[in-house]
Amino acid sequence: MSDLSKVPVTIVTGFLGAGKTTLISHLIRRAGGRRLAVVVNEFGTLGVDGDILKGCAIPDCPAENIVELANGCICCTVADDFIPTVETLLALDPRPDHILIETSGLALPKPLLKAFDWPAIRSRITVDGVIALADAEAVAAGRFAPDVTALDAQRAADPGIDHETPLSEVFEDQLACADMVLLTKCDLAGTDGIAAARGVIAAETPRALPVIELTDGVIDPDVVLGIGAAAEDDIAARPSHHDGEDDHEHDDFDSIVIDLGEIAVPDDLAARIEALGRTGDVLRVKGYAAVAGKPMRLLVQAVGARVRTDYDRAWRAGEPRATRLVVIAERDRLNAAVVRTALHG
Repeated sequence: MSDLSKVPVTIVTGFLGAGKTTLISHLIRRAGGRRLAVVVNEFGTLGVDGDILKGCAIPDCPAENIVELANGCICCTVADDFIPTVETLLALDPRPDHILIETSGLALPKPLLKAFDWPAIRSRITVDGVIALADAEAVAAGRFAPDVTALDAQRAADPGIDHETPLSEVFEDQLACADMVLLTKCDLAGTDGIAAARGVIAAETPRALPVIELTDGVIDPDVVLGIGAAAEDDIAARPSHHDGEDDHEHDDFDSIVIDLGEIAVPDDLAARIEALGRTGDVLRVKGYAAVAGKPMRLLVQAVGARVRTDYDRAWRAGEPRATRLVVIAERDRLNAAVVRTALHG
């Protein structure tokens, strides 16, 4: 099989809640005749993003072309999960024209890039591009460190000190590996926020990258698909905090699933999630809610104290009506008892 026959793969990375699923949903709907396949990776046991994307399935990207890898970081489970999944997608008839990979918000893209050199797949696929999404409002607010001012003061006093948090390392590794940065939620950030976010990104990227502003994941697919970066061939140009390590772990992060049963008032649940996010201990909440008297399922997505709810689809026949939320936080800041009390009200 020659290089010309390789299936291009786009890796979509970005921090928790940056809008990766929204972007991929848009690309599925605007595929332009491309036969797409999607691999979506979740952190935590409750799959949300994969189910959202399957709801967007169209003939050029049917539900069987959308594969979810839950409860494990894709960059840590290459042999067990990623390689077999790619082989399964390549065996589809018709074969996909393009594969999209949505990493979890906690994944490091570089170990995934290295997987493209595995003998089983290296002659059959190529990394068309690595797209990093960055939430303009969050980046402008400096949310990748608990106290940016204090960190800057410490570094100024002692250049040898490096107190970067795990969150900042993840963010920086994602930017360093990217071929393009999509600055999302620009409508929330405003002009000053966008300028501040661009400044942060420029300071953190080791080479000049195109930075494109977008809202609600809307972008011409030709801008992000067909880059032809062959990123697996220039891994050395994409530095990582974890270079030289054989692998990495996500012991810095943890998640729990909260079951609530049916709820009566969605706004009350949103308010409890918002209050939990304001503590600064919880990074992300996502899942579904069953609202009493409503035939539709309520999709819940939260980043910090910013909560969004939408009715996404009707409950299926025989499907248990339940409320299940996955809560993600840094391990030493995740207090399961506090979270359960806060969400149960």
